[in-house]
Amino acid sequence: MKIILFDIDGTLIKAGGAGTKALNKAIEKLFGAKNICDTFSLQGCTDKTNFETAFIKACSRKPSKKDIDNITAEYLKLLPSEVAKSVKEGIYKKIKGINRFLLFLSKQKDVFIGLGTGNIKDGALLKLKPSGLLKFFTFGGYGCDSHIRSRVLIKAVKRAEKIIGRKFESKDIYIIGDTHKDIIAAKEAGYHSGIVFDGFGDKNLIMKNAPELMADDFSNLTPWLIWLGLKKDPKGIRRGTYVCPDTPIEHAHFGMTGMDLGDMGEGIKKLRRIKNKG
Repeated sequence: MKIILFDIDGTLIKAGGAGTKALNKAIEKLFGAKNICDTFSLQGCTDKTNFETAFIKACSRKPSKKDIDNITAEYLKLLPSEVAKSVKEGIYKKIKGINRFLLFLSKQKDVFIGLGTGNIKDGALLKLKPSGLLKFFTFGGYGCDSHIRSRVLIKAVKRAEKIIGRKFESKDIYIIGDTHKDIIAAKEAGYHSGIVFDGFGDKNLIMKNAPELMADDFSNLTPWLIWLGLKKDPKGIRRGTYVCPDTPIEHAHFGMTGMDLGDMGEGIKKLRRIKNKG
């Protein structure tokens, strides 16, 4: 049995900057500071963190609970219209192949699909509503659960365990996101990590943090299903070493070439034999 947690922005959908626009307008209305989100990076952070950072940038002091509550309330008032504008303007997009992927996963009796997102729960639901993807998710971890993304993921797993009525080992939990912060959070929690490049992440930072799987999107489901253990690898690679290599060097080798250490060793022997004959 497996739990698969999906990030939202850049992983399931691209909402055309609706969240950023709503936060900008909320801060301007409450504190008079325009385009506050131009002064820091929101990608990969929880809404709690982004709201606090926006307040500090606008007011030069730490926010109180009331300040954050006011920002949250104003943000949620503005977000629906920003999402609707993105849809109307044709800049609200679903990541390629995500419908087919979620439909397949939803039919697997031993797979449980949830959200692991930095969005506060109400914001997550508002962003996902136009996509038609909400029907696939019955639980999740959200930006309102914690400032720390790994704790958001752990919270999602605890909710799943409560619903299902059993405990899960970390080896059976898979995180799919689009930024290096998704990878870091997954590793901190002890979970697997897979990344889509067709999101908002920095490719160099993603590579440096070494997720187990990287793909442009979900148009080709084969690597995703092999990674999840839902399909046999056509090259017959051993499941244990393929998914959980012992070192980053081994991982890079498996991830990029689809070979295992036995293949690599045999190749080296062949090269030595050729050299010796020469």
